[in-house]
Amino acid sequence: MKIDSFSLGQLQTNCYLLISKKNNCIIIDPADDANFISEQILIKKLTPKLIIATHGHFDHILAAGELQKAFNIPFAINYKDLFLIKDVIKRVKYWLKNEIIFFPPTPTIDLSEEKQITLDEIKIEVIPTPGHTPGSISLYIKNEKTLFTGDTYFKNAYSRTDFAYSNKSHHYKSVEKIKKLNAYTILPGH
Repeated sequence: MKIDSFSLGQLQTNCYLLISKKNNCIIIDPADDANFISEQILIKKLTPKLIIATHGHFDHILAAGELQKAFNIPFAINYKDLFLIKDVIKRVKYWLKNEIIFFPPTPTIDLSEEKQITLDEIKIEVIPTPGHTPGSISLYIKNEKTLFTGDTYFKNAYSRTDFAYSNKSHHYKSVEKIKKLNAYTILPGH
């Protein structure tokens, strides 16, 4: 297993390519700049199999629609966050003071119904970690002791829970849940 990471967009969101021994990959949190992500995939001669969003905030999905169309692959997200995808243009305008052209992804896999995702030899546990958003998830690769936390947990801080749809109590329980995992490597959203 190999992981490539890129910090993309104005909010410096971490996008990850999880790569199997067969050079297949999963794109995790395709933040911004679909062209750059596509170039990396092509340069490295990878075959993308899936896009996963750890939650529905715009800074984690801006490139998802373009990548989904370019590579003809499924897009996985916890459907509890679909309301956030519908408001991407409005949220970008508010937070970044920017107008954008956004190609929304078509959700095809509901991560609230999936417990595990497999990429060749890599077994990925889907862990619901609500709080930051209702549909926040983390991804745990037990054999590698690797955890992708999205915006649930950062290196030295906890995530925001001051949005109208956030839940501080759920977030606390989610953080406690992932702290109990035997994760050696933690890969956050920022």
